[in-house]
Amino acid sequence: MDSTELLTLVIREAAKNSTTAAKPFRCKVGVCPLSMAIVNYQPTFAGNTIYGVCFIILLFIQLFFGIRKKTWTYMSAVCLGIFGEIVGYGGRLMLHDNPFDMNNFLIYLVPLTVAPALLTGGIYLCLSRVIVTVGADYSRIKPKMYTYIFVGCDLLSLILQSIGGAIASMANNTNSRDLGVHIMIAGLISQIISMIIFFVLWGDFAFRVKKAKNAGNLTGQAPLYGSLRADPSFRWFQWSLFAATLLIFIRSVYRVAELWGGFQSHLANDEVTFMIFEGPLIIIAVMMMTAFHPGRIFDDLWVSAGKGYRFTKHGDTGADDKIELIERQWQ
Repeated sequence: MDSTELLTLVIREAAKNSTTAAKPFRCKVGVCPLSMAIVNYQPTFAGNTIYGVCFIILLFIQLFFGIRKKTWTYMSAVCLGIFGEIVGYGGRLMLHDNPFDMNNFLIYLVPLTVAPALLTGGIYLCLSRVIVTVGADYSRIKPKMYTYIFVGCDLLSLILQSIGGAIASMANNTNSRDLGVHIMIAGLISQIISMIIFFVLWGDFAFRVKKAKNAGNLTGQAPLYGSLRADPSFRWFQWSLFAATLLIFIRSVYRVAELWGGFQSHLANDEVTFMIFEGPLIIIAVMMMTAFHPGRIFDDLWVSAGKGYRFTKHGDTGADDKIELIERQWQ
């Protein structure tokens, strides 16, 4: 038995023999080996601080654009997601001080696991408006259904992850804690499946639009959005949505793999992998969602596009064409 194993044994015996009358034994950095910690490393202070500060800056920018452009629903979903990231990295900093405290671990684990589902909710709100703008006739489902279906899937994912996190946080034994983690994994898997379906429907829509355009019969586009469709920033906005969704998808796959092996697996205790596949992917995704904020791109058309309206021209008044809003009736 080497010195580290001997120290671990002594510490465990001390903890076992501590009584309620005496002050309970608590591990601390420098006293207990990190092999006894919740994660077998001391999270980097500098790296997690940088990630947290990035999210704080992005939160204020999102609030600025959200309030200024009145994109209330989008702002709420995205800002809650960013806030969850901030809390999660706060938990990582608490783990840096004490990686032996389960409460610190859960403050990091639950928010960082749940937060990206709120970000994808904002993306789903955007895609329905993109479809109305580009041409709803080329979508296999109604534009509003993208919001209903995929935000609903996000809510299911959030509920499962929240229930799992609650069970894990209140657990007083390993079996209960593992049950909570398994429920969180189920929530993550449901999120991944819904994102795959989202990619398929989005790809099908893009393919049908491209096919119609190449054939020269791209019709049924709402006239009101003509200038928006012609704006290069609108194309970049669509690419930014795709890139952000893909980054969140890759991160979610990593998170499932990390939790699948349990807290003591190699992946769960590999800080380098975590610092590559968790923080940077979500930071870049949110940066894209901020640089190409839908309020800046759609401006006054954000609300009308969200209502699924079709726009038709009615005559010439001698000045500008009069554009009337007529709610689209789907058969």
